[in-house]
Amino acid sequence: MINDPLYRRKYIIGGIAVVVVLVYIIRLFSLQIIDQSTQQKAETNAQLRQIIYPSRGLIYDRNGELLVANQPIYEVTMIVREMKAQAFDTLGFCNALHIDTVEFKERMKNMTNPRKNRGYSRHTPQIFIQNLSQEEVAQLQEEQYKYPGIDIRIRTLRDYTYPIASHILGSVGEVNYNDIDRDNYYAIGDYSGRDGIEKMYEKSLRGEKGVEVLMRDSRGRIQGAYRKGELDRSAKAGEDLKLTIDRATQQVAEQLLQNKIGSIVAIEPQTGEILAMVSAPYWDPRKLVGKNRSANYKELLNDPNKPLMNRATQAQYSPGSTFKILQALVALQEGSVTPNTKYPCKGRSSSPIKCTHNHGSPVDLEEGIEQSCNPYFWALFRDMLQRDGYQDGNVLFKEHYSTWREIISSFGLGQRFEHTDIQEQAKGYLPTTEFYNNIYGETGWKAVTIRSLSIGQGEILTTPLQLANQAAAIANKGYYIAPHLNKNDSMKSEKHICLVDSSHFDVVHRGMARVMTEGTGKWYNIPEWQICGKTGTVENPHGEDHALFIGFAPMDNPKIAVAVAVENAGFGATWACPIATLVMEQYLSGEIKRNWLYKRMLEANLIDKKNDGDKE
Repeated sequence: MINDPLYRRKYIIGGIAVVVVLVYIIRLFSLQIIDQSTQQKAETNAQLRQIIYPSRGLIYDRNGELLVANQPIYEVTMIVREMKAQAFDTLGFCNALHIDTVEFKERMKNMTNPRKNRGYSRHTPQIFIQNLSQEEVAQLQEEQYKYPGIDIRIRTLRDYTYPIASHILGSVGEVNYNDIDRDNYYAIGDYSGRDGIEKMYEKSLRGEKGVEVLMRDSRGRIQGAYRKGELDRSAKAGEDLKLTIDRATQQVAEQLLQNKIGSIVAIEPQTGEILAMVSAPYWDPRKLVGKNRSANYKELLNDPNKPLMNRATQAQYSPGSTFKILQALVALQEGSVTPNTKYPCKGRSSSPIKCTHNHGSPVDLEEGIEQSCNPYFWALFRDMLQRDGYQDGNVLFKEHYSTWREIISSFGLGQRFEHTDIQEQAKGYLPTTEFYNNIYGETGWKAVTIRSLSIGQGEILTTPLQLANQAAAIANKGYYIAPHLNKNDSMKSEKHICLVDSSHFDVVHRGMARVMTEGTGKWYNIPEWQICGKTGTVENPHGEDHALFIGFAPMDNPKIAVAVAVENAGFGATWACPIATLVMEQYLSGEIKRNWLYKRMLEANLIDKKNDGDKE
């Protein structure tokens, strides 16, 4: 028997069986104990991860009045693999969503195209349609059980209490691939702040996403929470934001600029807090919410009056006569004049710069500001720059010019503000000695060559934001805090000191007060608030002159500084000044009492006037 080949064969077969069993045991041990990947894959197939989107932070005005809230919207997602697992009633699905089969096919094509939907997977939820109202998804919610792989998710969109402050608040829109590449927080279909405050404070406003992990059976049907919710994570709502703006003042300021092109900036001088900031034309911020966002944005983009441009921070104008205040302060600081220094004026016969009107002569500094006398400020500018003559290749003259430019710059002109949450800013321009050397040569220019600067014309450019800050710095007698919009931000501690001694401001304040009692602003003064102001009419080669105004009130304890620019409006005293005083009145009194003036400004349509000028 021992030599029987069949007898030996049973041991061989038994050995093989033992080896096979051992291999299986080792493999199972490896898969289940050592290598967790297979188990993880099985568990993943049994999981459905639902993202829970946080509520975006609310936005309030300085007084706690709600400006921006959230509203619920719905989106429909699909897991393509599950849709194809059994017959899918396409026609019934389309009827439930009130779309036709052509739109269904187009959406499916875009959703399943990895080039257009970079995160596409047939195994995970993909966004089929967004921005639906409760009414639009109501029928699908009732019939959802009929459609495998279909889910309805709740998101939130912005909701606005008032149709104001579009340039300040900005908008929220769908992220693009660049956003996703820069920040892995985002995925296809997410939203983020695209501009304004929404963009500046995106990370705090957006909150943190949560996740709910559900368990599915072999047919993909939801069986409840996975592992009793151990892997779930709650969403964290975004942080609320309190702005510096005063809602009522902002609203009145926008109304005053309706049917006009221009801007208004109002600042609390002591803190740099922006009380109102308007750029006109503007729009109802609700236009850039929901499914019509793209179409409405395109409409705004193609508007010839450029409403998307924030003129308050990006438009650049010559400051005109509003600049004469700084000229006076620099001359006082440099000691080239005193408050009692007088210069003659021959009215329209003056040379090389004419006066706009006839008045008494000679005039001192206060009278020069009150009358906005061009010859006075030309003489002041000339004597300041050439007080040492033009010896030695104009070296001393250029040093005086550089000092002049440095002092002007210390008031925030010719530069973007730092320590601020206003991102989109134009720099403006203060010409340098190098600029004039390149044009006229090293010794080819002197005071008379650049005389236009003396009255705020020529090469100098400023923004309305800079002009309002200039008014705030003058109100503060020599310092400013960069204009900003976040009420609770530490940037208000960054004090910028101007290069003019505080002792020189009183005479300038008196001159600005006389503008409002005896000069160009006398028709719109509010005696109880003792307004200090300066009007400006800026030359415009493309049409009617631009109307400007800067000022602050009250004189002794300033609470508000304002700059107004109205394009193609003509005289600053006719339009910019009354608008500015109405803004002051609203903020200081809490209401508009001069209804006759308010109505006249409200009903004026200057956009047609501007467009007529463009055609000439």
